[in-house]
Amino acid sequence: MNLTLFVWRQKDKDSQGKLEEYKAHDISPDMSFLEMLDVVNERLIKEGKEPIAFDHDCREGICGMCSQVINGIPHGHQEKTTVCQLHMRHFEDGDTIYIEPFRAKAFPIIKDLVVDRSALDRIIQAGGYISVHTGGVPDSNAILIPKPDADLAMDAAECIGCGACVAACPNGSAMLFTSAKVTHLAMLPQGRVEAARRVCLMTEQMLKEGFGNCSNHYECQAACPKGIKVSFIAKLNREFIKAQFKNK
Repeated sequence: MNLTLFVWRQKDKDSQGKLEEYKAHDISPDMSFLEMLDVVNERLIKEGKEPIAFDHDCREGICGMCSQVINGIPHGHQEKTTVCQLHMRHFEDGDTIYIEPFRAKAFPIIKDLVVDRSALDRIIQAGGYISVHTGGVPDSNAILIPKPDADLAMDAAECIGCGACVAACPNGSAMLFTSAKVTHLAMLPQGRVEAARRVCLMTEQMLKEGFGNCSNHYECQAACPKGIKVSFIAKLNREFIKAQFKNK
C-alpha cells in the first residue's frame, strides 16, 4: 500500500503547529497504524529529518496512550478500537490520511501527536480509590455481591482512561471517564463507604482541570474504544445528587 499522510507537527505547546505531508510507501495491510508510523519514522531518520513524536506503550489496546485523531475521529473509524489495534487493511491503497493529536483545553500538546493527559490522573488522585486497612487477603466470597452489580462494575472498569471521550466531545467533557470511575467503585461494597466524598471530589477536580460539561451529544460513547456507555453519566449524576443530600 502507498499512502499520503498529513501529520500535525508542533515543537511544543507554545509553538505554532501545522500539518505536514509525508509519503508512506510499501505498507503491509497487516501492519497496525503505529507500525506504519514506525516505518515512516525510520525513513525520516535515514533522511536526517526529525521523526514524528507519538505516544504508545502496550500496543495491546490496554494502556490508552496512543491518543491520535485519524481523519477527524479519535482512534480512527473502526468501532471499539485503539490506534495500536487499528490495522492498515481498514484503509485503501492511495488513501490520504489526516493524523492529529487529541484536541481539548485540558490536554495541552507536548510535541507533535503527544498530549499531556495528566488531568485525568489528577481526577483519579482526587478520589478514584478506596481506603482500606492492609493485612491478609480476605476470601473471595467473604463479601457477597449481586451479579448485576458486579457486571455493571466490571463494565465501568473497562475504561482505560485514553481520553478519546474528551477529544470527541464538542465541550471537551470528561464526564464519561469520571462517571466510569465513580460507577465501578460505587457499585461495590468496598467503594460505597466513600461514595459521597468520592463523587464530590472527582467532579470538583474535573471542573478545576478545565473540562466542559455534558450536553448529551453521545460522541463520547461512539468514540470510546471500550464501548463505555453514556448511562454511566446518569449514574454519576445520581451519585452526586445523593451526596449533596448526605452532606446537608
